[in-house]
Amino acid sequence: MRKVFMGMRLRRLREERNLTQAALARLLGLSASYLNQLEQNRRPLTMPVLLRLGEVFGVDAQSFSDDEEARMVAALREVAATLPASPVGGRDEARISLAEIREIAASMPAVGRALIQLHRRHREAVERLEAVADMADREGAPPPDGRPAIPVPAQPFEEARDFFFTHHNHFAELDGRAEQCHAAWGLAETAPSGLAQRLAQRLHERHGVSVDALAADAGQRRRYDAASRRLSLSPHLEPGQRAFQMAIQLAFLELGATLDRMADAPRFSAEQVRRLVRIGLASHFAAALILPGGRFLTAAEDLRYDIDLLAQHFGVSFETVCHRLSTMQRPQGQGVPFFFIRVDRAGNVSKRQSAAQFHFSRVGGTCPLWSVYEAFSYPGRILRQLARMPDGRIYLWVARTVSRPSGGFGQPGKIFAVALGCDVEYAHRLVYAKGLDLHDPDVPTPIGMGCRVCERPACPQRAFPYIGRALGASEDVSAFVPYPMAS
Repeated sequence: MRKVFMGMRLRRLREERNLTQAALARLLGLSASYLNQLEQNRRPLTMPVLLRLGEVFGVDAQSFSDDEEARMVAALREVAATLPASPVGGRDEARISLAEIREIAASMPAVGRALIQLHRRHREAVERLEAVADMADREGAPPPDGRPAIPVPAQPFEEARDFFFTHHNHFAELDGRAEQCHAAWGLAETAPSGLAQRLAQRLHERHGVSVDALAADAGQRRRYDAASRRLSLSPHLEPGQRAFQMAIQLAFLELGATLDRMADAPRFSAEQVRRLVRIGLASHFAAALILPGGRFLTAAEDLRYDIDLLAQHFGVSFETVCHRLSTMQRPQGQGVPFFFIRVDRAGNVSKRQSAAQFHFSRVGGTCPLWSVYEAFSYPGRILRQLARMPDGRIYLWVARTVSRPSGGFGQPGKIFAVALGCDVEYAHRLVYAKGLDLHDPDVPTPIGMGCRVCERPACPQRAFPYIGRALGASEDVSAFVPYPMAS
């Protein structure tokens, strides 16, 4: 652990609990002068002090971690890159230096989170206005009632994603409850193919809920009718998917109060965000119930994180294994800290989770050089990629397409590409690193978070100019300017 100076965060923790320096020093077993030096950043925060903070206040060590700071730095750099030019002093006057950004992330994380939140809301407001203008251009006239149709903003989904991102996609309480239920409900002795039947039995005997099939053309995966106590599932679901949907329903029925408490965060801007978070927490419990942490991590380490073998061993899909691997960050038994993402052919990101410092851009799409997009050209084949970000960090990525069957002839199916990544320092633990030169600096592919916020000037796939600087007079802009056809 490098020297970490977290004086501002320590001071804020003390003030939130209405403690004096002397009172906090007594609780931590420190001298008042030593605590004062910690708060003034004259001494680094040591691991023994951090562990003591966890014992006394239940503080998550991740809130003082380097990863948390690195993610905030990446997010704030994205915010800074979109700042408009100064009307008086020019662009340089509006620039925020990397040193200033790091100071905010290290010393004033609450200010950093507020800036990121304001930037997100501003961006969404601009996107909504652009969507309304586009609709007006296409329709040529306002709606009959005279009011413009404003699209539903994506903010609730972004807020819900941020909630899971902040918690590193791990909830120890839900993981612990899931393992207890896995043992108490007899799932440990049940083969993967029999999990769905066992959970259906639990629903019926404990809650009087019957499980049946949805109509083939319903277009849904699940539907629950509380009045008739009936859970209807799509007939196209695989056994593992059926078990997962039943586990979600059991989470709502048996852990309802726990889910409500965990989703009751005052910072949420709307009730819709709480509902989304509650659904996400129920899904987290369901995954931990089907793939209990201890057994799953042991199997993952034994199989060197071979996703296909893990899917066969537990009777679940490739995507489910990837998603579960991105949540294995319990303090007493941490797995490799993974990042997980799912995209479609158009580049829309429908899922993203990060257990470490990787930052997913929200401006202008992602990087076309990323292997997750190449996966569509090789359906069902696992692709590997060593990728270097602009800050110099190197990651190992594994990508593959996953598909869902259609409802029948003439009905469109679903196809996505999912990718699982980790820092190169963990790559030796993965079977996918076999044959790769992890130390050759020329092997990694230079990628970025997205063209609009990527600083690489000579990228052959650049679709948009970097919005963090003005174009130079001699710079080739032919890729961005619409030229007429040659005569």
